[in-house]
Amino acid sequence: MDFNRLSEHRVPPWLVIGIAVVTLWFMFAGSSASGPVISGWSGDTSMAQNAVGGTKAPQQAALSGLFSKQNSPQSTGLASDPHAQDTPWGNPTDTTRAVMTQGYGVGSHTPAAVWGGIDIAVDGDGDGNADPGGSMGAPLYATMSGVIELDPNSVPAGNHLWIKNEHFKVGYGHLKEFAVQDGQTVQRGDLIAYMGSTGNSSGPHLHYHIWQDGTNVNPLDFGAMP
Repeated sequence: MDFNRLSEHRVPPWLVIGIAVVTLWFMFAGSSASGPVISGWSGDTSMAQNAVGGTKAPQQAALSGLFSKQNSPQSTGLASDPHAQDTPWGNPTDTTRAVMTQGYGVGSHTPAAVWGGIDIAVDGDGDGNADPGGSMGAPLYATMSGVIELDPNSVPAGNHLWIKNEHFKVGYGHLKEFAVQDGQTVQRGDLIAYMGSTGNSSGPHLHYHIWQDGTNVNPLDFGAMP
């Protein structure tokens, strides 16, 4: 065997190092570009029972994606809720077939101080589970009065909006599209957006989060699920 000939075909050490550096760079760049995932749609309502600080069983609601609030006999009455208008209250789908697919402070909603919120989708076929057909394009409503701040194509929340007032700000993430303008003043019950799957999302749903005087708080403590 001619070892001299074999040595002629050895890969130079600098080339091996170069390939390793490039490979690591692409791996890092790929993971950094995706950013943290704050929400995921699983269709598994059992995740709702893992909620922290306000545990509730999976809830059911009206066909948000198929009927308008005005025509739906199963509206939760968000607009006529007696709570103070400047305090967030109620379910942003304003239906009785809303399903919580991920609870507060669990899964991708950790740490709660940063990513705390709940994921809400819609049971479109009445089987008790969230489904894409009933969720995609479902109308979403303001849960308090305030001023709209739009944040389209954000990372990781996709099309996202805030409703802000003196003490609270309420966030809606992964929206399909907006139904309001930046700087617009809204009241509880006003149509503001449509449910989607933009940003880092595994399916159509709403990531709904509430901040009180700069602190992330549990939406379940503010009537987010009926």
